[in-house]
Amino acid sequence: MLIKNCKIIYTDRIEEGNLLITNGKIAKINPEDMNDNEIIDAKGLYLAPGFIDIHIHGAGGHDTMDGTYEALNTIAKSVVKHGTTSFLATTMTCPTEEIQKALCAANEAITRGTQGANIIGVHLEGPFISSLMVGAQNPLYIQKPSIEAFKAIAEPYLSIIKAVTLAPEVEGSDELIGYLRSHQIAASIGHSKATYYEAMAGIQKGISHITHLYNAMTALHHRDAGIVGAAFESDVTAETICDGIHIDYPALRIAFKQKSTDRMILISDAMMACCMPEGTYALGGQKVIAKEGMVQLESGALAGSILTINKAVKNIYDHTDYALHEIIKMATYNPAKHCQVHERKGKIEEGFDADLILFNDNIEIQTAVVGGKVIA
Repeated sequence: MLIKNCKIIYTDRIEEGNLLITNGKIAKINPEDMNDNEIIDAKGLYLAPGFIDIHIHGAGGHDTMDGTYEALNTIAKSVVKHGTTSFLATTMTCPTEEIQKALCAANEAITRGTQGANIIGVHLEGPFISSLMVGAQNPLYIQKPSIEAFKAIAEPYLSIIKAVTLAPEVEGSDELIGYLRSHQIAASIGHSKATYYEAMAGIQKGISHITHLYNAMTALHHRDAGIVGAAFESDVTAETICDGIHIDYPALRIAFKQKSTDRMILISDAMMACCMPEGTYALGGQKVIAKEGMVQLESGALAGSILTINKAVKNIYDHTDYALHEIIKMATYNPAKHCQVHERKGKIEEGFDADLILFNDNIEIQTAVVGGKVIA
């Protein structure tokens, strides 16, 4: 396949060019031979690596916690239309057997493949979180962190778990953080009431990431810098939900300035109402109402989002002064590094997987290519 007449987005620049795909890989950038059996004339559209969403619960009316291949396949088919070509299936704080069922389904989807975006692993959001910062998680199923409790949930599926969100201030978290680090699994602070000092202690133990920065955590205060302050002062990466609802744009600009675009990742935190009409849905066994661009529990608490990554990119493009290639990096190469797939995904380079998207000036996806095949 040859994609010609496109504006190629690299990690550090944008240049006009052409790209040859062979056997599911980027074979040549600007090939001399422009003849191919399958040619896509981009007609000036942007060509970028496909988006990688490291925190997504569901879309298309289905959720990771449905625990079936069919549910994950529907999510994959739904989000690829909006430019996501890889994602981490993200679980919730639920009964152990339900999380295990979700892990089993994710393992099957990774092995079999899907008809949409790649599932490249799992993000366990909980159950080792704080009851004081539960957010839309179900407090009934919070567990005390320990290596034994983690193994009881996840041991058969360690190879597919890429990240675990936990509260570092809760007793038992230190040993779990060390265990996760020894198995190359990212430990992330989230749904936590940690002080600045507790957060920094967790980072020193091996925490490398912050789950949905600003949301469900202690804020930056002049007498306690909180988790947000620890995130700003340390070298951890951080993810943000850039829908203009979870975080105000000035706060986002401050975070990007503090962390730089090298250490920020755009996520959706989407749930099953994503890509669906307004109505009543479920998240972690709890009733959720999707209305006017947001999703909430009956209590009014935000319950994930209906954001897609292309909209997140557009929102940041419209509300900051960052160049487009800098923003795209936060949705492609940075999450690829987080998932440890950055040697084959996340940027346009010869030899990399041909997971690619074409979009216009409004970041509207025109074509999605996964593994060298046009999917959407």
